[in-house]
Amino acid sequence: MMSTIEGKNDKPRRGAEFDLDGRVAMITGGAGGIGLELAKGLARYGADVILCDIREEPLAAAAHTIAADWGVRAAHRRLDITKKAEIEAVVASAAAELGHIDILVNSAGINIPQIAEEVSEEAWDKVLDINLKGSFFCCQAVGRLMIAQKSGKIINVSSQAGTVGLIRRSAYCASKGGMDQMTRVLAVEWAKHNVNVNSLAPTFLLTPLTQKMFEEKEFKDYVDANILLPRLATTDDLVGAAVFLASRASDMVTGAVLHVDGGWTAH
Repeated sequence: MMSTIEGKNDKPRRGAEFDLDGRVAMITGGAGGIGLELAKGLARYGADVILCDIREEPLAAAAHTIAADWGVRAAHRRLDITKKAEIEAVVASAAAELGHIDILVNSAGINIPQIAEEVSEEAWDKVLDINLKGSFFCCQAVGRLMIAQKSGKIINVSSQAGTVGLIRRSAYCASKGGMDQMTRVLAVEWAKHNVNVNSLAPTFLLTPLTQKMFEEKEFKDYVDANILLPRLATTDDLVGAAVFLASRASDMVTGAVLHVDGGWTAH
């Protein structure tokens, strides 16, 4: 007589707490770099995505590739996050097209390396306007929707630069330190609405765009001396952390700064 395994079909699927099926994620800076890699990662776990960026041509191509590769809906919107009215219009349009926004990833950012005594007012304003002001008003616009639906996950892509000082990055460090504090305040204010707000803080990443930096021996030695794990970080190292913060697995995590830095900020 053949036997059966009782209850087999009733068991929860392994890894279900990381399942993003039915969720909609809006990602700023989604045309390339960290933003695009995080969008791909969320789509791989089932999320529909809305890619937003000021760069229109690569944005459309990225959305097409994600939809084809993962079978999810992938919308795209041109967005200049230094313009509050544009943020509000894009959020309203994207939510209307996809029905809701469950996850916001604030990945748009810029750095203009300068030693402190040479930082220009123009450079300071540009870094703070994109990294901090723009991210806040994206949080505000999407946060209003999340408050109304009584759920949501916001991931602010910060940096170890929000925790430790880095040379030639006074404006950048100020913007990321401000982002981490902004994250904590929003977490405190929106917890009662079941909206989780966290920061994802990577170290220097080895990417095609940063490859040239790592070819400079002095810089490479500086990074190697501070990352305790025996290799450089890549964008792949951020995907698992982002999926965790976007999924049910992190339902009891809010106001946190999750460092993906190989131990840099631990010493």
